[in-house]
Amino acid sequence: MEALQQQEAHKRITKTNLLKRVVFIALGAALVATGLEIFLVPNQIIDGGIVGISIILSHLTHWKLGLFLIVLNIPFFFFGYKQIGKTFALSTLFGVLVMSIGTAVLHPVPVLTDDPLLAAVFGGIILGVGVGMVIRYGGSLDGTEVMAILFNAKTPFSVGEVVMFFNIFILGSAGFVFGWDRAMYSLIAYYIAFKVIDITLDGFDQSKSVWIISDEHTRIGEALLARLGRGVTYLNGEGAYSRDEKKVIFTVITRLEEAKLKNIVDDIDPTAFLAVGNIHDVKGGRFKKKNIH
Repeated sequence: MEALQQQEAHKRITKTNLLKRVVFIALGAALVATGLEIFLVPNQIIDGGIVGISIILSHLTHWKLGLFLIVLNIPFFFFGYKQIGKTFALSTLFGVLVMSIGTAVLHPVPVLTDDPLLAAVFGGIILGVGVGMVIRYGGSLDGTEVMAILFNAKTPFSVGEVVMFFNIFILGSAGFVFGWDRAMYSLIAYYIAFKVIDITLDGFDQSKSVWIISDEHTRIGEALLARLGRGVTYLNGEGAYSRDEKKVIFTVITRLEEAKLKNIVDDIDPTAFLAVGNIHDVKGGRFKKKNIH
């Protein structure tokens, strides 16, 4: 039985999914190379993480950017293999190679703008889309988060805090190398890229989970089905203080449907408890939207 479970857990990826992963990781890495060589690097604007360190070292040594991108990420391929798995490590290696080759190919291409603000904005957007695409399909272009996972196991800091400290140090270093105005433009580019990565991962049609506790759970559930076309699930709950049994309604909606859902609940039971939260992905189940009659 255990051998069967292990075989199931390590089932090979299908050729279609493998091709899809390769194409989108390559496309994402190419976009990152474009953002770097066409916008950021020529304007002396850096990104965070290993990419930022590579830009600084390339500027100081006059060696190729792609060389540092590969060399500095090598240790994290091995750490990523041990911490996350073989598929992640190979996907990361492939993405970094494409990104590095892309920076070499695009290096002779003339910069599109000499305005550092435009370069920071559009470079950050392109970078964010590329990085988000690579992450979404199981890879990474920067060893910072892998390093943060290692530090997290040995220090009281969270992964997010380690990444933040590391990037503050790198962006601060840009001030000594390129000047403090470029460091501030780098901060703008980093912030924009960070936000665009979230959008790329979550999608514009972001899903939301909804939890409703009400004595009118049946009416609310039927109304959500009829007026929103959303399936609902009734969960059994119990009040910690009153010990009363409660029915909890759970459903998934898009952010465009949030206002209508709140109106539906308020019309039926203004005193109902309502909690709405963002979720990154929805798959399977019976929460697919039905036609509204």
